[in-house]
Amino acid sequence: MRAVRQNDKSRAFPLSRSVRVRGGIAVLAVAAIASGCAQGSGGARGDRGDGDGATGVRPAAGQPRLEEAPARALDSYATKLRASHAARVAAAKRWGLRKVPLTAPPAPATKPRITTRKGFEVDGHEALELPPVFTTVPTRDKVVFLTIDDGAEKDPAFLRMTRELRLPYTAFLSDYLIKEDYGYFRRMRDGGVVLNNHTLHHPYLPALSYARQKREICGMQRVIEKRYGKRPVLFRPPFGNYDKDTLRAAKSCGITHVPLWNEEVFADRWAYREWDRELRPGDIVLSHFRGREHWKGTMPDMIRRFLDKITAEGYAVARLEDYL
Repeated sequence: MRAVRQNDKSRAFPLSRSVRVRGGIAVLAVAAIASGCAQGSGGARGDRGDGDGATGVRPAAGQPRLEEAPARALDSYATKLRASHAARVAAAKRWGLRKVPLTAPPAPATKPRITTRKGFEVDGHEALELPPVFTTVPTRDKVVFLTIDDGAEKDPAFLRMTRELRLPYTAFLSDYLIKEDYGYFRRMRDGGVVLNNHTLHHPYLPALSYARQKREICGMQRVIEKRYGKRPVLFRPPFGNYDKDTLRAAKSCGITHVPLWNEEVFADRWAYREWDRELRPGDIVLSHFRGREHWKGTMPDMIRRFLDKITAEGYAVARLEDYL
């Protein structure tokens, strides 16, 4: 049986396009309020005879009367946008980023069709309707997806950084590493991160029988459901290695997708699957829960390296689950 093996393992903060749009909303809000004030002033002067009742000002031909409540709502929305951007600017400075990370577009209303990457198939992949194995999501959105594996390092600063930057990512966890502190990953889940399956003990799966592979995958499904309340649908095989039995077992455990990766980011460097070492829209980026014991740096260092590169190249970080 063929096994599929992967290669394992002075700062400025310019306004983005989205901020300019938000500025336009704010201008509209101010204009609406000013218009409302002008109408109210007309009423105070006693021009009620042929006006609009509440304001005393006749609307222009074909135009509805401006209500104060919509104007206030628009102003409130613009204020929230400005406050949200200000918080991101402050967080980017606080965590030492070169630029403010770009905001991802809304999740697609129609999800892209995910298929197995050429050369990553196993015998009978389509006939058995096995989960697709892929390294990139087909999209024209200029986004990438951050995925983080295993659970060895449990750095509180990483949770603070990703929360303050509102950074989406997907975690793939192994029980033998997370069981010493299930609470750390509960806080991660509470922050909106989806926790997914990376097996119980992180073995080289193609060396195991179908039954043992199923125990590794289904066993981790039960752990995550018990500890975090939701059974995963995403699975990443350890080291990116799998065979037909791996995908059969994963499917039997409720797995629908097997995302691998196109790039890997460390605290001090990047590694690439493609020869041209270029990011592409929809690329899945791998990292690990690691610290100074294994890396030349920390998890916040890794996030800085990741965000500085993708932001400089015009990419935003999107949530992988939103595209699947």
